[in-house]
Amino acid sequence: MQVVLNYPKIAVIRPQGCLNAANALEFERDMTTALAQNGISILVVDLAAVESLDSAGLMALLSTHKLALTLGRSCRLCAVTPQIRIIFELTQLDQVFEISDAETELTQT
Repeated sequence: MQVVLNYPKIAVIRPQGCLNAANALEFERDMTTALAQNGISILVVDLAAVESLDSAGLMALLSTHKLALTLGRSCRLCAVTPQIRIIFELTQLDQVFEISDAETELTQT
């Protein structure tokens, strides 16, 4: 389901399709595993291939974001399509997550 790429200090996850109750736990587990790796300081979630996102998918992202803060790390989102971005805006989670149009903007630190 997800492709995980590792750059020095950065892990990138690219989920595809629907992020919903059917796969939210697996998605959260994948993000948590990537974030918990030694040497990783930034987790970038590339949402370009995500077609839909429900509350379970949002909770998986939010839980991972909270874990990142607890670990002193960062969870960032990139390539958020307009139909997915509106979900973040309506829930005001666009104020919580660092969201960028391009992965390269988020990985430059």
